[in-house]
Amino acid sequence: MIKIKNIFKSFGEKEVLKDISFSINKGECISIIGESGIGKSVLLKSIIKLIDIDRGSIFIDGEDISLIKFKELQKLRSKFGMVFQFGALFDSMTVEENIGLALQKLSNSDKLEIDNKIRESLEQVNMENTNNKMPSELSGGMKKRVGIARAIALNPEYMLYDEPTTGLDPIMTDSINNLISKFHNKGDVTSIIVTHEMRTVKDVSERVVMLYDGKIRFDGPTEDFINSKDLVVKAFLNGDSSFKENGVQ
Repeated sequence: MIKIKNIFKSFGEKEVLKDISFSINKGECISIIGESGIGKSVLLKSIIKLIDIDRGSIFIDGEDISLIKFKELQKLRSKFGMVFQFGALFDSMTVEENIGLALQKLSNSDKLEIDNKIRESLEQVNMENTNNKMPSELSGGMKKRVGIARAIALNPEYMLYDEPTTGLDPIMTDSINNLISKFHNKGDVTSIIVTHEMRTVKDVSERVVMLYDGKIRFDGPTEDFINSKDLVVKAFLNGDSSFKENGVQ
């Protein structure tokens, strides 16, 4: 379980997160949505302490991550798989090396086990026989798939997706969404997706948390979000920015 309690985060004079509180239960699949630059990715990265919050607490399975030491933090992070925007692959490494790096650092597997896990994870994302390809040889969608393969290779309890379908065409978006659903339903995995793609929200998520002006504007089932009467939520769903100009709070 992840519990986020009264967190604040600023960059200079810009306050990005303002007293954010919510919990994510084991096995949930939620989307964190909102306008670009609203703090969605900041919130996601705060969960595994890639970004330090200014105030508040984040608990992972009962542990306050602000209080644990670096070695304990590394152990805690091994529970997580993270899929970064655009795959975030190392350009100088092959597909196999990109996936193997995390396994070498965060698992006790020997070379044979690592090779098997690389093969299995690539098969799961339909990227067989790409072991020796370089990132420059891959399309945007293929890079995303390799990023997912790298994340699932460690059999994480939590999967974090940062804009997993940004820049993809509708067909590839559906393909990535299907993979997210596949891995979420495979076991007792908790999935957290930062996105602004309503296609992903509707097809994958069972719950939506919407950020607006640094705060939580909506938190509830996806169906309730889609049918919400809230002016800001409706404007977001309709791609209408006029509510900001009219000062809707």
